[in-house]
Order: sequence, then C-alpha cells, then structure tokens
Amino acid sequence: MLWLMRFSGFFSAAMVVIVLSPSLQSFHPAEAIRSSNLDTYLRLPVQTPPSVADNRFSFRKAAAFRNADQCGSNRMAISGVCDPSLVHVAITLDIEYLRGSIAAVHSILQHSQCPENIFFHFLVSETNLELLVKSTFPQLKFKVYYFDPNIVRKLISTSVRQALEQPLNYARNYLADLLEPCVGRVIYLDSDLVVVDDISKLWSTSLGSRTIGAPEYCHANFTKYFTAGFWSDRRLTATFKGRKPCYFNTGVMVIDLVRWRKKGYTKRIERWMEIQKSERIYDLGSLPPFLLVFAGHVAPIEHRWNQHGLGGDNVRGSCRDLHAGPVSLLHWSGSGKPWLRLDSKRPCPLDALWAPYDLYGHTH
Repeated sequence: MLWLMRFSGFFSAAMVVIVLSPSLQSFHPAEAIRSSNLDTYLRLPVQTPPSVADNRFSFRKAAAFRNADQCGSNRMAISGVCDPSLVHVAITLDIEYLRGSIAAVHSILQHSQCPENIFFHFLVSETNLELLVKSTFPQLKFKVYYFDPNIVRKLISTSVRQALEQPLNYARNYLADLLEPCVGRVIYLDSDLVVVDDISKLWSTSLGSRTIGAPEYCHANFTKYFTAGFWSDRRLTATFKGRKPCYFNTGVMVIDLVRWRKKGYTKRIERWMEIQKSERIYDLGSLPPFLLVFAGHVAPIEHRWNQHGLGGDNVRGSCRDLHAGPVSLLHWSGSGKPWLRLDSKRPCPLDALWAPYDLYGHTH
C-alpha cells in the first residue's frame, strides 16, 4: 500500500500542476518550414503516398498556447529558426513511436511559460509527417529534417532489442550537421517521455566547458554497458584514462552544437561504431558510443530532468516506481511503453501520468 500512497500523492500533485499551468492559453501563428539543405544528411527521399501516416494515426488538435506576460516581447529583428530568443528542442518522429512524440510535444507546450519561444526540430526517415504535425499543433514553430537511414545502416550492429537497431535512433549523432549553423544549442529528447516542468529551466543549464549535459548516475554499474572483451583489451579501455566515467541516459541531453562541430564528435562516434562491427564491444544500441566519447566529460544536470526506466528493462518491460526526489520529466525508457500498456488494458500505475498528454484519436 505504501507505493500506492506515494503514487496517489504524486498523481494528485501532477494534476494540480496541469490544471493551474498558466500556459494553457492560445498563441500566435506557426512557423512550419521544411528543410532545404540538400547535403549528405538531408538527401530528399522518394515521395511516398500522403496516406502512409494518415491511414494509421489520427490525432486530436491540441489547445492553443500563448506566452505569459512575463515572457516579454517576441518581436525580434531576426525571425525564423535563427531567432536568438528561441529554445530549441529536437525529437524524432518515428512511425512506431509517433504517439509518444506527439504526447511529448504536448506536455512541453502545456508546462511552458513561453511556448511561443520554443522551436521544434523533428528528425524523420519517413515523409509526409509534416501535415500531421501541423494539423495537431497548428501554431507550432517547427521544422522537419529528413535523415537518410543509409547514413548509418552499415554502422549499426545487432542489439538486445530490435527497436534499438532502427537508424533513426542514431539521428541524434548528426544534429550538429542537420541543424542550421545559427543553432548553437539544442535539447535532445526521446519520444517516450513527458515534461512536467518549464523546459526553459533545462535550456538554461550551464554546461561550463562541456559539450553535453545530462543527469549522471555514478552509482550504476558502468562495466555492464560493455562486453568482457572490451574490458580485457587495454587498447580499448585506454579511452577512459584520466576520466571517471558514469552512466548517463542519452534520451535527455543539452548539447552545445558549436563545441560539437569544432571537436568533430560525430566522426568520433562513428569510429566506435566501426570498431563495434568488427570486435563486438557492446550490446545496447546507440548508447555505448556516447558513453565511450563523453562519459566522465558530461556537465551534470539534476536527476529531476530524467526520471528514467519507467518502461522497465529491455526484455520484460515490468512496472517500476519513481526514483526518490522531485520530478520535472518522466521517461519510459525500457521496452514497456505507456500507450501500448494502456491500450492493452494492462497499464502500470505511473502510465496514468502519461495519459493526460495523449492526443491519439482513432485509426481510420
């Protein structure tokens, strides 16, 4: 009963936050732009019939949101994605996780004091998702970037869960190349989470001299993220020399894109993926290359910004409770996703905290 009481109290508090949020208002016309950069990472795909996504999904239109008075004037001399007043958020739009992505966006808008100042960068490997986003969030500032799966397909190795092998999971590695040079910082978010706090607080996090910031978990067993073969090879383990590496979850990161571009981190990640193909040094998808490059060199962010693991482990997806402490972001990392469990009538208790942000309607 103790866990039930904890959950009940948290749920009540969450509902109060939702009801009292000052951002539940309307806001100005959207700025929906398609990318026109025809570089390596943005090769335009062969167009597919416009009904591909529409035949599978129907989302209700979200309520309009408007900046609170304290946000000040939004009339800048610079307009568009290069407006320096913007908060930049990158999320993938994958058909299998689309329902989660839409809920994540909805949660961010609902809890933001200045939702008009948020610009979303959507990474896709399927076409014709732009209209779906625009119809669900008519006033949203966003841009869609096509990520060519062939860029990473030959670098991806098998993982403990097939979903972790999808090319779009690796699009985060290429944000510095995909996004405009004027975008110097971005928040990257996974599709299986909701934000229950003002995202501008996360945006304002100081990275110091670091390239990325994320909640770190130094009590976790770091060795389990790599194979015995890796740990027995001094040539490979030397990469951590002079560092105190800690586990961090790549589903919530603040990234300094200026430093990333200057240091060439995309190539460093690709190099580890090439080594993995020949030597099998890890088993867990896109996370280990980030750990190899950044662990021990991460600007720490409060744990409240990634209450992760709510999807259980990578096999059974069992129910889990919240970690101790305050909560600003709930993350269903693991194999259990809240929309699937809710639809199957077998939800976990905390899945009820995701449900209010779900805009899913009915399949056609």
